[in-house]
Amino acid sequence: MLRINEQVPEFEAKAFHENKIKKIKLSDYKGKWIVVFFYPADFTFVCPTELEELAHNYEKLKSMNVEILSVSTDTEFVHKAWHDNSPAIKKVNFPMLADPTGKICKLFGTYIREEGLALRGSFILDPDGILKAYEMHDNSIGRSADELIRKIQAAQFVKEHGGEVCPANWKPGSKTLKPGLDLVGKI
Repeated sequence: MLRINEQVPEFEAKAFHENKIKKIKLSDYKGKWIVVFFYPADFTFVCPTELEELAHNYEKLKSMNVEILSVSTDTEFVHKAWHDNSPAIKKVNFPMLADPTGKICKLFGTYIREEGLALRGSFILDPDGILKAYEMHDNSIGRSADELIRKIQAAQFVKEHGGEVCPANWKPGSKTLKPGLDLVGKI
């Protein structure tokens, strides 16, 4: 499994995006922050709520130089069928990557062998393809786009302001910390 601050290896997959089937490579997004957003399967219950929430926040994320790559073990054709039949998924404008062999899921450690599905995992990559943060949870627990955005904002702040760190619940405009011996035992 990938580790924090490691380079994510190149991967590629077919995707349903902009009403077309396309080949997507990670390197297509070099210079952007990337969220690789794994979910178990199309035509399910929690998944459309998460993807719809990301769709509602997609313009904000793009304005932050962030691209979303959603990934499930479904094929690109199933993604198209879901898009054509679900009012929630019709709102999705980011690439929906197909990973029917689980290769990308295995790379990120989300693959459930017994089911052939992915765990819910969100992975934040910096513009150089370095893994900066991730979360994974049981497939019965949906994620929050607001919390994902907050984590991206914190990662972007830290990258831009080397030497400063973001404390718990940090939001843009909040106080940061500059680690040093003078802070030890005083927080």
